[in-house]
Amino acid sequence: MASKRQIHVGGIPIGGGAPVVVQTMTKTETANLAATMDQILQVAEAGADIVRVAVPREQDVEALKSIVGKSPIPVIADIHFNHTLAIKAIEAGAHCVRINPGNIGGEEKVAEVVKVATEHGTPLRVGVNSGSLPKHLRQMEYDNPVEALVTAAIETVQLMERLDFENFKVSMKSTSVPNTIASNRLLSQKIPYPLHLGVTEAGTKWSGSLKSAVGLGTLLADGIGDTIRISLSTFHAEEEVKVAWEILKALKLREKGPVLIACPTCGRLQFDMDRVVAEVEARLEAYADPIEVSVLGCAVNGIGEARHADFGITGAKDMGMIYSKGEPLKKVPTERLVDELFAEIDRYYAAGKKVERDEELAAQARAWLAENEDATAMTPEKLAALEAQAAAQDAEAQDVLGTMLTPAVEMDEAVSPVAGRRFTRG
Repeated sequence: MASKRQIHVGGIPIGGGAPVVVQTMTKTETANLAATMDQILQVAEAGADIVRVAVPREQDVEALKSIVGKSPIPVIADIHFNHTLAIKAIEAGAHCVRINPGNIGGEEKVAEVVKVATEHGTPLRVGVNSGSLPKHLRQMEYDNPVEALVTAAIETVQLMERLDFENFKVSMKSTSVPNTIASNRLLSQKIPYPLHLGVTEAGTKWSGSLKSAVGLGTLLADGIGDTIRISLSTFHAEEEVKVAWEILKALKLREKGPVLIACPTCGRLQFDMDRVVAEVEARLEAYADPIEVSVLGCAVNGIGEARHADFGITGAKDMGMIYSKGEPLKKVPTERLVDELFAEIDRYYAAGKKVERDEELAAQARAWLAENEDATAMTPEKLAALEAQAAAQDAEAQDVLGTMLTPAVEMDEAVSPVAGRRFTRG
């Protein structure tokens, strides 16, 4: 279930029905101000709503003072082990501070951090990771890792409530995708606070993206989760942001930039679709609007499987076609497909988001499509026609059957020879 409580990190609302917030973490030493600011600007450009920086040393706190003032997005200070650094990060102006009460030095140290956070109106992120559970839960971690995670998270929440502090969000991460899903499902039913989701130490850009998509996507599809971070083994933090956005876009939770549809190819392919898709994807990065663009590999599937796309292309050996919302626009030589596609997209925006259609060129494209269609292929259009035909035949058969079953003459029970018996005629 969605969280009921809402907090604000900088000006960003988290929880309480707000859109899912995308965050990432810089990979630089925070004290290296130039490198850290450069990466923050990159992730902000990629679409990060919030950025987190590691603060393990005094010099990182000093850099944090400048970073907070220069960053275009809110900054979270990530603290472990040293509660004094957490207090100094709050005083330096961090928009939020992440602490793990289990390794910050005990309840008294947590209370000191909470006191300063309350004075400054600074929210906290609290919670646990599967690799850093409290000692008294270690055995439970082996016996029932999901229960151990949830127990640790609830104990953290109870600690915050004992300290009369409610300006926080909760994270509960595991390296296991099934455990991440099960534990967050359970926790979401038990607490009203915003949830930060992630599969911790997910892996490389390839495997980590897949694990994150499965774990976080499952929870988000259930309505669980208020902010997400994709944890990838890469020095390019903007890659984490891109993956997060693709997950949100796939679930229709948020829109940012174009959506690319591309078929997986098959034996009908007659042109270099790999190159075309890569070029289209790269050129779409220049567009901020959530336009939907399709690249399909043959005339068989060219329109039917992406009829909803704002613009699309489909190709053959020497010639291809550009279409919009299921209607052909023009046929063009295969080597010109990408350039002509973007010419149509730019024309669309120049005309105030209106498709400009040349009927003569569209007619030529329709003729080309008819010539190249595989007569034996079961296209969506053919399938729809067959379904409509079958439905019409079913309706006709029902009419005939209804006529056969309807009595020609209504019986009058008052004069019926069986009047008074225990049944009546229907």
